Amino acid sequence: MNKKHLKIASIAFVAWYVVSRPEGAATMVNNALSGLGTAAESLSTFMSAIPA
Repeated sequence: MNKKHLKIASIAFVAWYVVSRPEGAATMVNNALSGLGTAAESLSTFMSAIPA
């Protein structure tokens, strides 16, 4: 299986998951964005602690 087929299969699975379980998909997206926000906040704290 090459990369093109794997990409198409992944997109099809995500589309199926969103259609079959929209609440679960929304929770997954919310958790991912929350994690990115936490990572950005941690990076900001780290950069602020570096002396100039």
